[in-house]
Amino acid sequence: MSSVPELFGSMVFDDKVMRARLSAEVYDSLRDTIRKGKKLDLSVANAVADAMCAWAVENGATHFTHWFQPLTGITAEKHDGFISPAPDSHVLMKFSGRALIQGEPDASSFPSGGLRATFEARGYTAWDPTSYAFIKEKTLCIPTAFCSYGGEALDKKTPLLRSMEALNSQALRILRLFGNADVQRVVPNVGPEQEYFLIDREMYLKRKDLIYTGRTLFGAKPPKGQELEDHYFGAIKPRVKAFMEDLDEELWKLGVYAKTEHNEVAPCQHELAPIFTVTNVAADHNQLTMEIMKKVARRHGLVCLLHEKPFAGVNGSGKHNNWSMSTDTGLNLLSPGETPYENAQFLLFLVAVIKAVDEYQGLLRLGVASAGNDHRLGANEAPPAVISVFLGDELSAVLEAIETDSPYTGTEKRRLRLGTDVLPRFNRDTTDRNRTSPFAFTGNKFEFRMVGSSDSISCANIMINAAVAEALRQFADRLEGAEDFDAALHELIRENIAAHKRIIFNGNGYDDAWIKEATEVRGLLNLRTTPDALQMVLHPENIGMLVRHGIFSEAEIRSRYEITLENYVRTVRIEALTMLDMARREILPALRRYRGELASSYGAAKQLVPVLPCRSDVKLITRLTSLIDAIDESTEALASFVAAIGGDVSEEAFFIRDKVLDAMAALRKVCDEAETITAAEYWPFPTYGDLLFGV
Repeated sequence: MSSVPELFGSMVFDDKVMRARLSAEVYDSLRDTIRKGKKLDLSVANAVADAMCAWAVENGATHFTHWFQPLTGITAEKHDGFISPAPDSHVLMKFSGRALIQGEPDASSFPSGGLRATFEARGYTAWDPTSYAFIKEKTLCIPTAFCSYGGEALDKKTPLLRSMEALNSQALRILRLFGNADVQRVVPNVGPEQEYFLIDREMYLKRKDLIYTGRTLFGAKPPKGQELEDHYFGAIKPRVKAFMEDLDEELWKLGVYAKTEHNEVAPCQHELAPIFTVTNVAADHNQLTMEIMKKVARRHGLVCLLHEKPFAGVNGSGKHNNWSMSTDTGLNLLSPGETPYENAQFLLFLVAVIKAVDEYQGLLRLGVASAGNDHRLGANEAPPAVISVFLGDELSAVLEAIETDSPYTGTEKRRLRLGTDVLPRFNRDTTDRNRTSPFAFTGNKFEFRMVGSSDSISCANIMINAAVAEALRQFADRLEGAEDFDAALHELIRENIAAHKRIIFNGNGYDDAWIKEATEVRGLLNLRTTPDALQMVLHPENIGMLVRHGIFSEAEIRSRYEITLENYVRTVRIEALTMLDMARREILPALRRYRGELASSYGAAKQLVPVLPCRSDVKLITRLTSLIDAIDESTEALASFVAAIGGDVSEEAFFIRDKVLDAMAALRKVCDEAETITAAEYWPFPTYGDLLFGV
């Protein structure tokens, strides 16, 4: 292995490579495109394409692809060779600027939510020069946006880039009010922590539920689970360590800032955390991370499970989305700073985030909505479905002092007038972390803990960026017309603290009393399921905000609503059909074989010792017979509900929520009980104990 500095980014056409291979004029023009959003001239694109092709071929690439992120939740790619006919009947390796800038994959089979007819195949991919191209498996991958023939976004990258631009525009307005003319761009940064499970591949292949759905649909609790918490931060097993080392190498080659790795709480659960980077790059990197995790696991005879809740009764997996804002001059806008105006500026941005989360809590919840995440939210390792903001004691005390115009009783007892008094200096990590909070301030960033482990982080960050951009827009509209900026600033912050303090909660988010207080007293939303959450995007105020900032058109919003609901319906329907298949073709036959063997043995024993029949055998046979009947009845009930799924997609989703999921739970309950009294050699697939402790 090369040294890490030599290895890192070796398969990326990054700034270092561009600077070395492009002329100064072309390089400067490309940097203006990346930093300022200027249009790329075709002659510059041709020069970049030539250099990119030469570099890729030198590094073993034979093909190129426009790598995009359609609404399937995974990435997509269509490979084209660099080869071009030469006059001597041979070939040249060529790549044009037009091919770099735009591609045309068949879009007919990608989800569009009714934006286009299925027989209309034309779609376009457009190069995103802010995200570096890279080589993966001898193919040059060019990160792109994906849109329809009519220009509608059919991907997750396009609205993410739009939301970043909206945030940039409104944040710059605020910075100008504070006299900052140096900053030219504000970008949101993200560091997504990725949780995952590793299980033995041979065991995985014996379970249809894992193969078809990514989670176990049956499984009795093993004698030992995560109760002792001895797996958390424990010594990493050699087989897992070898996987992690291999994974790091693959990610480092692609410029992914993989930094931290450790065992998580549940057996065979682990986490990888990267260094922060610009949000659209972080989204690309996280998609790559998930893909490469699965590929590397196969090399080691393992399977990487990214489902949010692959095992009932043990922790599920999330993706903690650490979000902040920074300027092109290196300033973190959520860091308090050293001077009074920096403090005031920090507080304004902080209150903007609080306002955004309160007013658009429904959008943040739908940004993490999925069938898989519904199983995870509210469990012991995940925040509740009720969204709240954790600030910690010190910041909460500062905001309370400003709201009530009373002395701050922290480091100094003084009234806080923004822009006149020196606000107290805040230090990072002045309070403990709150792992039960969905949206927690952790020093100079917010940790949004609700994102599911298999989700694209784009969805959540689109909503965060959009909501904060809207809060900043309202602030800028008011402050730009103020005669006395300091007085207007103080009053604006004070008013918004009072208006949105209901969203601030520093206590235990798992406490039932909090959920009751949040919903019944504070009026916060408790959107427990995906169908509930998705309704929020259709509210007029939410449509209006997203359209106003150019993040979605109304047609795009309604199409994504349809697509996400369809995905929910299809996901749960596949799970239900898988349960029926396993129950009918594996579990019931196994139980009948075991009961038959017991009955045969009991009959033989009774003939030998007729006066001493074995009562335990009778009891076991009787219980097995009862469970077989119950499983059969539950199977038929579930089958009838699955057959009844119909109507429009919204009706289907709520029918599944109200009927199908309960029927699935009922079938699982009796099957899991049957597992606990069936001899191990008769049970048809690996148990939880086998899976959780098999690596």
